Amino acid sequence: MDFKEIQELIKQVNRSNISELKIKDGDFEITLRSKDYIEAVKSPKGNITVAAAPPIAAAAPAAAPAPAAPPAAEKTSESKKAEKENNYITIKSPMIGTFYRAPGPDKEPFVKVGDTVSKGDVLCIIEAMKLFNEIESEYSGKIVKVLVEDSSPVEFDQPLFLLEPLS
Repeated sequence: MDFKEIQELIKQVNRSNISELKIKDGDFEITLRSKDYIEAVKSPKGNITVAAAPPIAAAAPAAAPAPAAPPAAEKTSESKKAEKENNYITIKSPMIGTFYRAPGPDKEPFVKVGDTVSKGDVLCIIEAMKLFNEIESEYSGKIVKVLVEDSSPVEFDQPLFLLEPLS
């Protein structure tokens, strides 16, 4: 791994939500930790535990009235929507990298919401260490939602698309 590749890795880690990245290739080994990495404590079993900062809650105004409960009709439509979303297949990122919807900046996206795809169709590209990897669909169905913005960093196993399987 050369210096430029290491610099690119550092940039990718800083842009993503990754707290720590370890790479080992033969005798070469590198560990990168983000700015937000707080501490690693070695447990008695030898596993590393990462302590994260507690989430910061926004202070509520002192005189704010309690929110009203939503009507029953809204609850049933929300539950139907949740039930329908449970039938969707989530296509996840197989790697860490930068997500691209199109093969080039002036090209059409591989897929758009509403498109029907078959198993093996290219859905997007993920750039990792200057390599452009085509991500193919493992299922046939209709694209319901694109969950990631173009040119944004993605993590391993991060949801990219929601797909409604063909019946």
